[in-house]
Amino acid sequence: MLAKRIIPCLDVKDGRVVKGINFINLRDAGDPVECGLRYSEEGADELVFLDITASSDRRNIVAEMVRRVADSINIPFTVGGGLRNVDDIQEILRSGADKVSLNTSAVNDPSLVQKAAERFGSQCIVVAIDVRRENLGSDPSSRSSGDEGSDPKFRVYTHGGRERTDRDAVEWAKIVADLGAGEILLTSMDADGTKRGYDIDLTRRISEAVQIPVIASGGAGNLDHLYDGLTEGAASAVLAASIFHFREVTIGQAKSYLRDRGVVVR
Repeated sequence: MLAKRIIPCLDVKDGRVVKGINFINLRDAGDPVECGLRYSEEGADELVFLDITASSDRRNIVAEMVRRVADSINIPFTVGGGLRNVDDIQEILRSGADKVSLNTSAVNDPSLVQKAAERFGSQCIVVAIDVRRENLGSDPSSRSSGDEGSDPKFRVYTHGGRERTDRDAVEWAKIVADLGAGEILLTSMDADGTKRGYDIDLTRRISEAVQIPVIASGGAGNLDHLYDGLTEGAASAVLAASIFHFREVTIGQAKSYLRDRGVVVR
């Protein structure tokens, strides 16, 4: 059995790590280099760095910041935000990233996923999928398939959650997997920052629909939530920000807890 992964996330805006609720109301959480170093030393399996306004601001990731973070850590490092073409991807990989995360650019031009996978290998191409439920009565942290008599609709959003698309999240996940993506970073916009748990229904649907790893993101508030995302949600990894940034839980505590409950972790 493949070991499950614990992945802290650095959402970066204007050179600082930030964390919000439902993609808004951001508050400062520290320096990216210092945060990255701390997580590397604590034993995180990987680190994700997302320049959360790069696509909406129509600008590129600051490659120098990526380089500084990469130089300070010794764990796999995924970088996303504002990557529009193969040349952008190449620059970030040369700056020290091990993987890149594509979201807006992949939706706008799905062929980019295939081109990038063919050029750099599927193992370093992550497609980030930001999702919002469209039937407001359904509970994102529900273990069921939604409210009785109401099957949830999962809509893909781009530009850091600012723009709605016509794509269904499950179908989009299947498409990018077929195009060569090596992994999916799945974020529930409804659960993001709420600390009420991952959207288990959404996570399970995506995990069961594709043959590539799925990282659950959005809503982690305690150790039980990490466990639920990996077991009931069938995710290959869980990503969290708030609980790690503000030292509510350490990476070591998370791994010990999961091991004690029978989850294989590194």
